[in-house]
Amino acid sequence: MKNDISEFLSYTKEVALALNNKQPIVALETAVLTHGLPHPDNIELSRQLEAEVKAGGATPATVGLLDGKIHIGLTDDEIVRLGDLSQPARKISRRDFGIALARKEKGGTTVTGTMIAARAAGIRVFATGGIGGVHRNAPFDVSADLPELGRSGMIVTCAGAKSILDLPATVEVLETWGVPIVGYQTDEFPGFFSPDSGLPVNVRADSPQEVADIAAHHWAMGLESAILVVIPPPAETAVPRAELEEVIEKAVAEAEEKGISGAKVTPFLLSRVKELSGGSSLRSNLALLRNNSRVAAEIACALTENRRYQVSRLKFT
Repeated sequence: MKNDISEFLSYTKEVALALNNKQPIVALETAVLTHGLPHPDNIELSRQLEAEVKAGGATPATVGLLDGKIHIGLTDDEIVRLGDLSQPARKISRRDFGIALARKEKGGTTVTGTMIAARAAGIRVFATGGIGGVHRNAPFDVSADLPELGRSGMIVTCAGAKSILDLPATVEVLETWGVPIVGYQTDEFPGFFSPDSGLPVNVRADSPQEVADIAAHHWAMGLESAILVVIPPPAETAVPRAELEEVIEKAVAEAEEKGISGAKVTPFLLSRVKELSGGSSLRSNLALLRNNSRVAAEIACALTENRRYQVSRLKFT
């Protein structure tokens, strides 16, 4: 018997209405709210990302766990509750849902967690900062985001994978999982804080309509993987690739010297890169999150209007 996740889903009125009327919706993660930024900057960023989605013509569906439910869309009061760092929250990936739901824990969804919840709710577009990937000097350490992208039929907008990772290896694993990498107005896989990485994308798309059409054809084939749309960070806050690589290599060396491993690696590296870059990496991160959200909204609108997607939409629900 197939289990039904719907009993755990709770919708805001706005998201429920948009779903019923087949209007454009963009899912947003909450790990950045619960684990990414200090209070109250985290709450302000969540509000800004929702505003960007609305400005792009779509309904934001910020995903998070509260009171034993997976919330598809959060009220402002719920964003404040989830962003209250004085109360512990669990970072929610695939392995964590059962634990958090059973214990009625607060939870901020990662890329993987957000894809699982949004896909179950019937949402097809998701905006994030950067996906996880293969760690440097640890090829066995592969983010759960990569296989999830291989089995979640969504459009995911991002600025590539986090630059602290092994980007060539990450791109190779995405290929293994059958995930098309679409460069949005770029021919190159972005380096997260930087617009370039030296790695090519599978195809370039210069408009939301092109992205939507690629996705509609991909899913019409019965292929269930995500479409990864990589967007360069805004030029005014981007960090030059050479400058960034020097900082990352230093941070990686420090992590190895300190014996930091496992789940502690990424938070340590991101924190050190922020410090070593004088805050420029953080400014770039915030700007690209807002930009990715706006582009995702435009793509969601185009997908809703795509004739091929409209005709075959029942396949994706």
